[in-house]
Amino acid sequence: MVGITAFGGYIPKRRLVRQAVVDAHVWADPGLARRGRGERAMCNWDEDAVTMAVEAVRSCLNSGGTSPDALYFASTSAPFADRQNAGIVSTALSLPESIASLDLGSSQKAGVSAFIQALGAVQGGLYNQALVVASEKRRVKAGSAGELAYGDGAAALAVGTDGLLAEFVAAQSATVDFVDHFRSATEAYDYTWEERWIRDEGLAKIVPPCINQALAKAGAAAADVDHFIMPSTIGRAVAGIARQVGLRPDAIADNLAGVMGEAGAAHPLVMLLHVLETRAKPGDLLLLAGFGQGCDVVVLRTTEALAQFQSAQGVSDALANRQPEDNYQKFLAFNDLIRLEKGMRAENDDYKTALSVTYRKRDMLLGLVGGRCGQCGALQFPRTEVCVNPQCGAHGAQEPHSFRDEPATVLTWSADYLAYTADPPSHFGMITFKEGGRFMTDFTDVAVGGIEVGMPVRMVFRIKSMDSRRGFVRYFWKATPVDRA
Repeated sequence: MVGITAFGGYIPKRRLVRQAVVDAHVWADPGLARRGRGERAMCNWDEDAVTMAVEAVRSCLNSGGTSPDALYFASTSAPFADRQNAGIVSTALSLPESIASLDLGSSQKAGVSAFIQALGAVQGGLYNQALVVASEKRRVKAGSAGELAYGDGAAALAVGTDGLLAEFVAAQSATVDFVDHFRSATEAYDYTWEERWIRDEGLAKIVPPCINQALAKAGAAAADVDHFIMPSTIGRAVAGIARQVGLRPDAIADNLAGVMGEAGAAHPLVMLLHVLETRAKPGDLLLLAGFGQGCDVVVLRTTEALAQFQSAQGVSDALANRQPEDNYQKFLAFNDLIRLEKGMRAENDDYKTALSVTYRKRDMLLGLVGGRCGQCGALQFPRTEVCVNPQCGAHGAQEPHSFRDEPATVLTWSADYLAYTADPPSHFGMITFKEGGRFMTDFTDVAVGGIEVGMPVRMVFRIKSMDSRRGFVRYFWKATPVDRA
């Protein structure tokens, strides 16, 4: 048998209050007044689909996922169009270079498609363990329906054959070039068609037959389904599909629209994790569906092992760890929807990224790998030829050591309003790792007055800077208070 062996999720801490968006645009569109309830997940300025994927996979691995030999990354908002985003995730987490990797996109069902491909590859014996991660940070026009409906987030699943939490029962796919929305390669924003057309001609005609075929393969009736997991921003569309197929109304899973919005290709998996964490019991039958130029459906059955499983960081934990944001201008600035005067201190020559150095030092820059002295055991970052311990000073004795998951505390800190940052003030300082080693770092997700000496912190993978002339994103690790975990 094959199925899910571990999982983990990530939702950004910031939640944009929808009423703030409505207040800014209701003058132009009075109909927005009824859409001001709830909040949507909002990335910090230094987060994107790759950084969120790193956190989701990290959580999955820390929850019992073993080292995989394949990694599938699904997103329609990946930062690189021609550089493998899965490769960045793999390197950041120090996964073996023998791993196979694949990026999937171009459809809102890409997350479920990646899951099906991973299940098939492991079931067929091509890989022993596979990781699937879907992550989304979609750009939207200010004042658009998507600005209110969408949200940012990521979910990761480990697929294997041992210790199953949910076993794979059946799958069915349909490929139909039904265009509910599209974005060409030269455009930054989606163009969306009329909702009634999407609901009546797309969802209602494409999804039910696919579900029926999947249930027939599973040898199950619609009434047997305990949890129907399918996202849609169109009100009552999923309920209509459930009625068509004969699913019980109480089986429809919460789409999390009020607390985070819809995370595109990642959202079916985000909802799946939420169900596994909060509603599913051993022996339950789950029906997972993703829609986009067709449909992908997966049928799963939970096992007794689910009752004992504890995620290191699940969707429920991430949703509970929230920071309301009612400053709509900040959302616009973080997403480059307005052009701010940044001042002279923000001026710099966008230096060309030395790709040769980036490659040679990839373990340090992306994986936060430093050194451990083979003679005295002293830890240091970065790794150097000579041990920093004055009582040792050994030459050539450094062994690679990852600081990614090492607990640390703040030794010194500063909050600087003069140095430019997208979210002032710029917080930075020295941190000390519990087992030894220290270095100067930026702090992220810290409010004014929210940091102090001795505070425990953890490392998170974030955007360090951007070569805007060439569109190259530079990543590194930053420290954030441990209450994020």
